[in-house]
Amino acid sequence: MSVEITLDLAGAAEFTQAMNRFDAEMQRQVHGQLVKWAENVKTEAKRLVPVRTGYLRSTIFARIQEWNAEVGAEAAYAANVEFGTRYAMAQPFLNPAVQARLPELERVLLTAVDLAKVEAGL
Repeated sequence: MSVEITLDLAGAAEFTQAMNRFDAEMQRQVHGQLVKWAENVKTEAKRLVPVRTGYLRSTIFARIQEWNAEVGAEAAYAANVEFGTRYAMAQPFLNPAVQARLPELERVLLTAVDLAKVEAGL
């Protein structure tokens, strides 16, 4: 009695290629969605920031590095405005902007994964 096992290596290679395409496409899609999301947070922060001279508002930025979105303000006194001091009340603008846009973050990331699946042919 003999037992014969046949492996379909062509299918495995095809699957590996599809997964590689998916990985590359997912990174591209997630990056693109993060850029849009961070820009929306930046726009919201600029809308919420208290304005006296406009300098603080002009220093609000959004940056994406790999899988990280960073939104902040470069003015030296930005933290004093956001968190307050013992002499001045807090006037938060960054945290409320992030909180306002946080619900959409999960949705845009799931959309990015779905688009990556389609592009990779999965």
